[in-house]
Amino acid sequence: MIIAQLSDFHARPHGRPAYGIVDTNAAIESAVDAVLALDPAPDCVLVTGDLADCGLAEEYAIVRAALRRLPMPVYVLPGNHDRREGFAEALGVDYSYLPKTGFLHYTIEDFPVRLIGLDTVIAGEDGGAICAAREAWLAERLREERGRPTLIFMHHPPFAVGVDGMDVIPCRVSESFAGLIADHPEIERVLCGHYHRPIQRRFAGTIGYVAPGTAHQVALDLRPGTENWFVMEPPAFAVHAWRPETGIVSHLQPIGDYGPRRPFVLDPAYPGKPQAAHG
Repeated sequence: MIIAQLSDFHARPHGRPAYGIVDTNAAIESAVDAVLALDPAPDCVLVTGDLADCGLAEEYAIVRAALRRLPMPVYVLPGNHDRREGFAEALGVDYSYLPKTGFLHYTIEDFPVRLIGLDTVIAGEDGGAICAAREAWLAERLREERGRPTLIFMHHPPFAVGVDGMDVIPCRVSESFAGLIADHPEIERVLCGHYHRPIQRRFAGTIGYVAPGTAHQVALDLRPGTENWFVMEPPAFAVHAWRPETGIVSHLQPIGDYGPRRPFVLDPAYPGKPQAAHG
């Protein structure tokens, strides 16, 4: 099973770039092109939040048009830049798995790996939360299929990442949440967005993974007490490949044209085993 994870589109009304300079809409199209170029094609695509920049109807129309180009199933979740009701109304037209009201949680049972989407949004706040009701919902879903390979995805990371500018807008969780995750070793990953950087860490007996943005990134700054700045580093998305013998292995795929594939032609002084060049 192959899963492509896109995150943080930040679609804007046409002619109004993000932060005055970032053409996020063109970046969305480039990200979709990159997914379409994968061979073999992914079995599904996850989009982990902030599909819109301000939760506007025009922004969701742009997202819908772009995602309709993908022939495989697409699973979306809101982020703090989205407006839950507008998100559900606009995208529910294409994605019937989205609940009509309430938290936009859902499970997907159609693949070898079970997919559980969690809505972490708190209206009007940058950070998110998994409140008691959301944690109880997740606990019930995990009890239903204990032992089956599972992937949880959400917008806000429920763990610290060691960058102060990011860790001040986290996903608030209870003291019991990590224990819930650890009690289910079948959870292969907790996939997130929000921080616009590729980040991974050990978390509650599994791996927490943050995908980068499809346009702008957050500048890496490990100094204590610093704030976030954005930078036009190369955009990318994640590809998570699952096999029974390995579980999930995660890869980072840059978005853009970096030239053709080239064969390795080894120098005669190479100390390893000579190999025939490909091509």
